[in-house]
Amino acid sequence: MELSPVAVDSINISDPEFWKGSRQHRESVFATLRREAPVKFFPEIPLANFPQGPGYWALTKHDDIWHVSRNPELFCSGKGSNIADLTVELNEFFGSMISMDDPKHVRLRTIVSKGFTPKEITRIEEYVRNKAKSIVDKVLAKYGANEEFDFVDNIAAPFPLQIICEMMGIPESDERQILEWTNVILGAGDPDFGGTLENLITVALEMFAYAQALGEARLANPTDDLTSVMMHSIVDGDRMSSQEFGSFFILLVVAGNETTRNAISHGMLQLTEHPDQKAAWYADFESKTKGAVEEIVRWASPVIHFRRTATRDTEIRGVKIKEGEKVVMWYNSGNRDEEIYENPYQFNIARSLAPAQVGFGAGGPHFCLGANLARREIAVMFDEIRRRLPNLVITGEPAYLQSNFINGIKRMPCRING
Repeated sequence: MELSPVAVDSINISDPEFWKGSRQHRESVFATLRREAPVKFFPEIPLANFPQGPGYWALTKHDDIWHVSRNPELFCSGKGSNIADLTVELNEFFGSMISMDDPKHVRLRTIVSKGFTPKEITRIEEYVRNKAKSIVDKVLAKYGANEEFDFVDNIAAPFPLQIICEMMGIPESDERQILEWTNVILGAGDPDFGGTLENLITVALEMFAYAQALGEARLANPTDDLTSVMMHSIVDGDRMSSQEFGSFFILLVVAGNETTRNAISHGMLQLTEHPDQKAAWYADFESKTKGAVEEIVRWASPVIHFRRTATRDTEIRGVKIKEGEKVVMWYNSGNRDEEIYENPYQFNIARSLAPAQVGFGAGGPHFCLGANLARREIAVMFDEIRRRLPNLVITGEPAYLQSNFINGIKRMPCRING
């Protein structure tokens, strides 16, 4: 990728127009920030019905993102994980435990983590494989050789959605509604998915009410699903309330669907654009899968940023950060840091796994709870594609989500070459 020089004083990553521009320009901007202003202050853009925020410090270097993530006492989450300032109640409603600090955070995470241990992910391995097989079965039944179809709608989106719905005990008949809700929540700035804050809040309340009813039903009549496990788990003599479950449900279903779907979509695009990488992985799948999955997540960086708030005066790279000021970790930039990754704009499944990519966060108490599940889903789906759709290729430019938060692909044409 050819990066163009950008005057650092001209940069404003808060401007929504910046996120509608070319991806090459976006990469040039973040490369300039890493090189010339790795800790830079930006104003906030006012949101409807909310006062304009005071601005934030943008962190664009890999090491600084790790530093903030691993020091939750100095950089807290309880004042919000998104850039805009919301009330504590709204933060916890939309963000659940990602917008909490201990002891509230550790209590809730202890309850829900029971469903996401490596042992539990291994237990559902057969189910994940069956879902991947079912997805590909439907594609092969519906589309012939050289017939174009949408990769996202037919493969990347239904796969993680069906898995998380099954884990939570959500009926298959409700899956399409869940998908539409998650699209609106993470695509609030995109006109294809509603585009307004009012629509976002309406949909979130609908999803919350659905989750509350599900949680209360499983509390009264438990079944063999993750919802029942969470509603009946007791930590320090206390159960999760149906309200807490409602907020966590939004987080889990949105994160469990959208991020994996986008990693798979970006991964398939890169394998099409780099057939040498595809051939190398497919020829030695087992030994190369771990590295390939990490490279796909590094490249995709499905979640673009999260915010923390300084709890006292501190410094990052000699820049003074005052108590109460916001710092925003730009994971997309950390995953392109030239000091960490050789040729960061090259997709390379043989890349060293150390230091770790920050696509799941960067350690600390808020590291992605579903990282193990996401890794397995990515690996299993590409294994199924390798074995049964080896000639699948992307045939046109993706339609990207308009967002500074999710690196999403809405639509992407593909075909099975005959």
